[in-house]
Amino acid sequence: MKNKLFTAAGFVLLVARIAGAQQLDFRVDHADALYKAGQTATFSVSLSGADPAELPEASFVIKKGGYSDVAHGTVALSNGMFQASLSEPGALLAEVKAKFAGKDLRGLAGAAFSPEGIQRSAPRPEDFDAFWAAKIKELDKAPVNAVLEPGGAVQPQTEYFKITMDGFRGTKIHGQLVRPKREGKFPALLIVQWAGVYPLDKWWATLPAAEGFLVLNISAHDLPIDAPPEFYRAQSEGPLKNYTAIGKDDREKSYFLRMYLSAYRAADYLTQRSDWDGHNLVVTGTSQGGLQTIMLAGLHPKVTAGMANVPAGCDQSGILAGNACGWPALAMWLHGEEQKRVLEVARYFDCMNFAPNIKCPLLVSAGMIDETCPPSGIFATINQTKGPREIVVLPLSDHQGRNDTQKPMQDRMGVWRQAILKGQPLPPPK
Repeated sequence: MKNKLFTAAGFVLLVARIAGAQQLDFRVDHADALYKAGQTATFSVSLSGADPAELPEASFVIKKGGYSDVAHGTVALSNGMFQASLSEPGALLAEVKAKFAGKDLRGLAGAAFSPEGIQRSAPRPEDFDAFWAAKIKELDKAPVNAVLEPGGAVQPQTEYFKITMDGFRGTKIHGQLVRPKREGKFPALLIVQWAGVYPLDKWWATLPAAEGFLVLNISAHDLPIDAPPEFYRAQSEGPLKNYTAIGKDDREKSYFLRMYLSAYRAADYLTQRSDWDGHNLVVTGTSQGGLQTIMLAGLHPKVTAGMANVPAGCDQSGILAGNACGWPALAMWLHGEEQKRVLEVARYFDCMNFAPNIKCPLLVSAGMIDETCPPSGIFATINQTKGPREIVVLPLSDHQGRNDTQKPMQDRMGVWRQAILKGQPLPPPK
């Protein structure tokens, strides 16, 4: 098999454990999945747990940016060797499929080539900053009206409160405020949530509060944080079904407008508390929470550090450059005028367009086999930032971080938290 761009094909490893002990095994010559543009990635592919003679080969497809097919073919499962290269900055995702004993086997692999050079797919709106300044001005006209309701702490060294605040255009913000149970002033940590409709677990805010943070954890929705499971199920199947598409073609009605401004108000609230240390305001989240983390780091002037795990919302116009868009990818499968309208609105909520305003330190992870929040968009976004940044590349991680593949990012976030708590400089990138 030959292709204009590739001499053959192959990538980083994901083990697909299917059909009992049978699995597809991939091995790559660069354990970090990183290459310079023009370098060649060499991979081996094999079948374990069975005699390769029973399944001599598998089919594969390679996609630039997880979207544009650039090569396909078959690969032998007995000591198969593969090579691939990109002559310019970008990321590649490979999918291998086979059937064995009536079961579907699937493996994913990814590689990035000079990712520090991956650029934005579309220009920033000229009125981007003016749009958000106007919305913050509108938000500031409404009083905060924070109401704290004491609740049962799950650790004796912490104090736990449910909190409700007035939000944007008559909506409410719901969350948890947890602080160390002692006198003092503490660095603030704002936690923003991943996608879905669900309650907030007390431990999510309690654990960092036990470390020494003043913690505010907010829901992404105007919903109570501790209702019965059937309540959230009804919301998810009813008014909040496909909530990301609400207002997708109107920036004044986008669901993310209220979500973003709720996070902004939550950050404001923390900085107005008498038990804040007056300096450290850290924001953190995963996926949709990572999206809000990057957004807030670029929008709120008092954010001093952001930690975004596999962030969503990066490069929503990626399809214009032949790359997959990060979740929610509202325009990715649309066409014609509808796609144009949705792409235009998406630019105002795209992490990539908040990134140029980020001057604080930023810790971000990217999963090389993440099909929900593709690494190409994350790299393109982080490359726009102006402050210190550290990118933790997760060679084996899908979006869910199965098999503990996001542990390097979790460990690094712990190192950052401890440095902040001790008043030390953030560690240099590893």
